[in-house]
Amino acid sequence: MTPNRLLIVAAVAFPLTACSDMSPTQQRALTGTTGGAAGGALIGAIAGNAGMGAAIGAGAGLAGGLLYDYHKRTEQSAYQRGVQTGQSQRSN
Repeated sequence: MTPNRLLIVAAVAFPLTACSDMSPTQQRALTGTTGGAAGGALIGAIAGNAGMGAAIGAGAGLAGGLLYDYHKRTEQSAYQRGVQTGQSQRSN
């Protein structure tokens, strides 16, 4: 394997292993932040200030990631309540 290919594989694999011991909330916040920063940097580069775009995008991405996490946790909680209700009705 060439050194460049090895660096590419390491660059892809490292973030995946770094997230393995994170909670789902932390993973969603990180994903939102990095995605927002990347998108913001791209838009900021077009507008003339990639750093400012990345900072704004990271903040918006973090907020989006946390909102999505809240939605998923609420959804899971509702599912668990439904399962418990179904089990208690079946046992009667």
